[in-house]
Amino acid sequence: MKCVLKELASYKKELFFIILTVIGTTMATLGLPSMLIRLIDIAIPNKDLAMVFRVGGFMIALVIFGLWCGITTSRLSATVSMGVGRNLRSKVFRKVQYFSQTEIDRFTASSLITRTNNDITQVQTFLNQCLRIAFQAPIMCICGVILAISSSPQLSGVLVISIPIMCVVLVIIAKIAIPLSTKIQGKIDRINLVMREKLTGVRVIRAFGTVDFESKKFEEINKDYKKTNMKLQRTTNSVMPVLTIVLSFTAAMVMLMAANQSVNKGYDYTIGEIMAIIQYIMQIMMAVIMLTLVFVQLPRANTSAQRALEVLETEPVIQNKKETKDNTEKKGYLTFKNVSFTYPGADVPAIKNLSFEAKPGETTAIIGGTGMGKSTIVNLIPRLYDVTEGQVLVDDVDVRDYDTGVLRNKIGFVPQKAVLFAGTIDSNIAFGDKNADEDRIEEAVKIAQSYDFVMKKDEGFNSPISQGGTNVSGGQRQRLAIARAIVRKPEIYVFDDSFSALDFKTDKALRQALSAETGDATVVIVAQRISTIIDADRIIVVEKGEVVGMGTHKELVETCDVYKEIVDSQMSKEGE
Repeated sequence: MKCVLKELASYKKELFFIILTVIGTTMATLGLPSMLIRLIDIAIPNKDLAMVFRVGGFMIALVIFGLWCGITTSRLSATVSMGVGRNLRSKVFRKVQYFSQTEIDRFTASSLITRTNNDITQVQTFLNQCLRIAFQAPIMCICGVILAISSSPQLSGVLVISIPIMCVVLVIIAKIAIPLSTKIQGKIDRINLVMREKLTGVRVIRAFGTVDFESKKFEEINKDYKKTNMKLQRTTNSVMPVLTIVLSFTAAMVMLMAANQSVNKGYDYTIGEIMAIIQYIMQIMMAVIMLTLVFVQLPRANTSAQRALEVLETEPVIQNKKETKDNTEKKGYLTFKNVSFTYPGADVPAIKNLSFEAKPGETTAIIGGTGMGKSTIVNLIPRLYDVTEGQVLVDDVDVRDYDTGVLRNKIGFVPQKAVLFAGTIDSNIAFGDKNADEDRIEEAVKIAQSYDFVMKKDEGFNSPISQGGTNVSGGQRQRLAIARAIVRKPEIYVFDDSFSALDFKTDKALRQALSAETGDATVVIVAQRISTIIDADRIIVVEKGEVVGMGTHKELVETCDVYKEIVDSQMSKEGE
């Protein structure tokens, strides 16, 4: 709960007023029994109507005052808890924005969503109840004990039995609830993961007719969550019945002790005194019950807070150095020097001893089989991962010496999976450069061969794009992603298999338009089609993370067997 306490420190004023209103509520609540004694034992027996109205009016005033304090406490508690929840959620979100792919892979996207939403909501709900009860219950308990003992030390002795019983119940329930709470948060992660997976792959699921299979799979996970949650709910729900029995037992014991002492020891208790002592003891017991209910929720809230704290305390692998560098004299120079890279937890390097240079005006293509490390190579350029060995240099500066913001502004990156954001076509293109004007956006769309399909839409550039770009085709999504990179006019263009969804005609037209646009920039292309890279100044052939060939198309056909096999296979398919 360290992160929660840190956030609470910024709400000192609200916490101070919560304490004041809690004290007011406690005073009003504990003041009523003493007024009740005067009303029952003095005013009513003496038929003193004026005293009845006076005491009754004072009791009503206490009730109104207590009600006002209670409402104020609730409002302030809601303000503080919602504010803490908002701040924590914002901090977690901002932290995740700077995570490298290594941290994303470690936590998983579904878990990060759960931690940002569900976990912080759990903390927020707990904090709201805790602020209203945690201050009030101890004050009421201590004051109640003092008033009960001062009213009747003999009858108050029943608390020696009742309170330890409550504490034992509390400890037993906590020991059961804490591990269950941890399990539940993990199972929520699993549900979110499966749900996200199913929604993302819904077309594939329907195409292969596995809807029933996937439904059963989700049902099993859901049942497992239900089973664990029911155990926790049964455990926590048992608190109230047990404590109610203890409360009833305490009230019965008070009356039995009063009757016994009146008969056998000659104590002369009035009805008002017995009712007052019962009220004090009930208030003490209710304070303990309130604390118990808060304590029951503490394990799950603590687990949720720890999960959020784990994100906040995770230091990204990729961080800016205290002193960063830049080279304004050169633009677009890219160098790989003996680069090797191994994914965290992997035994075999994804890239081994890769070296090449790319200059402005040149196109470097990377080709090879699936899973051979092509995408890994281009992911090292914008520093989505850090090299294990060697150096990646941009403008003769190691990418690890750059401020990541400065480095990535030099690069127009189009990932293998084209991602669009909820908004409009215009907002998605402008995502590449927030300062781009309408003419520049239109020019980028034309170069990306997207202008015709954009203008066919009713709202043109203001046409809506759904989350993930699901309301446009794969080819249209790729072209819009390419336009997003073009609009920023970067020094280095990186296309990670970004032409795979385009037909040959569109592919050719786009490459011709790109060649004019990127004439002064460095272009790196990962591709599967020979036709896409045939005119590249340099083609790198990758096999199992190693370079098995480097040169022009003509050179590689003659010298590289792997490349020649790729060419022959594609030519034969085109011939068919």
